[in-house]
Amino acid sequence: MENRDTQFLEAFKKHVPESAVDYCFQLWKEKPFNFYITRDRSSKLGDFRYRRDRKVQTISINYNLSPYQFLITYIHEVAHYRAFERYGWRIRPHGPEWKLTFRELMLPVLSDKVFPKDVYLVLVRHMKNPKASTGADLLLAKVLKPYDKNFSPDKSLLIDLPLGEIFSLQGRRFRKDQIRRTRVVCEELSTGKKYLISAHAEVRKSD
Repeated sequence: MENRDTQFLEAFKKHVPESAVDYCFQLWKEKPFNFYITRDRSSKLGDFRYRRDRKVQTISINYNLSPYQFLITYIHEVAHYRAFERYGWRIRPHGPEWKLTFRELMLPVLSDKVFPKDVYLVLVRHMKNPKASTGADLLLAKVLKPYDKNFSPDKSLLIDLPLGEIFSLQGRRFRKDQIRRTRVVCEELSTGKKYLISAHAEVRKSD
């Protein structure tokens, strides 16, 4: 068990801000779970699914997140675990029980000593009524983006482009047509097909 403790502690030292390492480790020690740091998954930053047939639950987080995004995602997923343990498995995944638990668990690290000032100010607002994902809060996603490990300063967020702007994404050219909450309807120029693309996707403006 001591070797496993060391592995988990070293993982937190690598992936979360230094001032939050001990707290993240303690959350795991209090109610242990299987913890995996996984490859990049474009559809999600982290994952928790409550399994009633398993004594030990599992949480996974993408490996390539910034320390601040990793910390938020980690506590988000631990809050799922704690909420199901406290209130039972019939609660809604992102219902009031989860929101209360998430706020409680985030409070000890909700500080500008842990997060950069710009992230901290937006995160305080976000935590008043946390959404199902960071991506669902466009302002929070935007302020976190420059801290990403793969952030490229020559790219723009799709949400920041004006309607009608031509841009490229993964080698394909699109036109921004219509905003729908956290996604944007875009037309691929070569085919005329319409696609829903995340509003905080990083894109390159076309010349």
